[in-house]
Amino acid sequence: MTVAAPEEAPVAEVPKAGATRLADRVFKMRELAIPVVFLVMIGVTQAGNSAFLSEQGIKDLLLNATILVLVATGQSLVVITRNVDLSVGSTLGISAFAAGVHLQGGGDPVAAIALAVLLGIGFGLLNGLLVSLGQVPALVVTLGTLYIIRGIDSIWVGSRQITAADLPGSFVDFGSGGISAVPYLALIALAVVVATAYHLKHFGSGRELYALGSNPEAARLAGIPVRKRILAAYTFCGALAGLAGALYLARFGNVDSGTGSGYELTVVSAVVVGGVVFTGGSGSVYGAALGALLLTSINSVLPALGVSSVWVLAINGILLILAIAVDRIVALRVATALKKRNARHA
Repeated sequence: MTVAAPEEAPVAEVPKAGATRLADRVFKMRELAIPVVFLVMIGVTQAGNSAFLSEQGIKDLLLNATILVLVATGQSLVVITRNVDLSVGSTLGISAFAAGVHLQGGGDPVAAIALAVLLGIGFGLLNGLLVSLGQVPALVVTLGTLYIIRGIDSIWVGSRQITAADLPGSFVDFGSGGISAVPYLALIALAVVVATAYHLKHFGSGRELYALGSNPEAARLAGIPVRKRILAAYTFCGALAGLAGALYLARFGNVDSGTGSGYELTVVSAVVVGGVVFTGGSGSVYGAALGALLLTSINSVLPALGVSSVWVLAINGILLILAIAVDRIVALRVATALKKRNARHA
């Protein structure tokens, strides 16, 4: 006698997956609004100043954004995991000076960039270890390392200053050179953004960062190596801050003890304005890069329109508050929509 196997009950839809998909769609729409705002702003400026979008003007726009795009890309990974790194400005400053000292002594430019990246990796590892293994809040840890690194930088640099005259001509030329209106530094930043976005989308270790940011406890129970992923995010963030320091030196050719001071707040603003939710689990590096481009472009747009540059910080603050408010409103509406959907399914 043959006993028929019992029919398996249909698997119910997991609400969490639906929540994630709905939230992702909403936040992608907000992310797409950034290039629209950017294009409108550029269009208005071009209408008021016909020389704004000259070849040199476009090159300057991209050069101004490059450094912030790099640091914002690294910061976005940390924020996605529901953490933050406030030491990126200090890391950028000390890395830039380290690269400058190496070049000043007749060192190779490639080795100088590698030195800056390695220094950034070291500080990133320190932050990651303290946050992941020490279980210390990221805000407290990175605020502390911000002051520690800045203090070391101030003691080491003192009143010294590295200028373009102290650097190899080829290194300075690389910082301002490019292919037509596209600078070499912008191409490097673009390559980093694309590679990082590809990793987040197509590799398990990248997708696990989103799971970790959405629900750390659920991620741990699912077998995701939470501490390892947090450590990797901080290390990558430090590496990009170090790289940005070396490229800052190539771009401006001038480094002192104040380089990078206060930069961390601009980076966080770019990431949040770019649609990376500060509570973790949502956003993309493309959005962070667009946010960086938008914020740096404001610095060029205002003078071109004859507006005082003192308004830049105020506008950045307004954009940050608006972005956080929009995120909060969207999150509440998504939660309400999901409750109604689940009630209907029940």
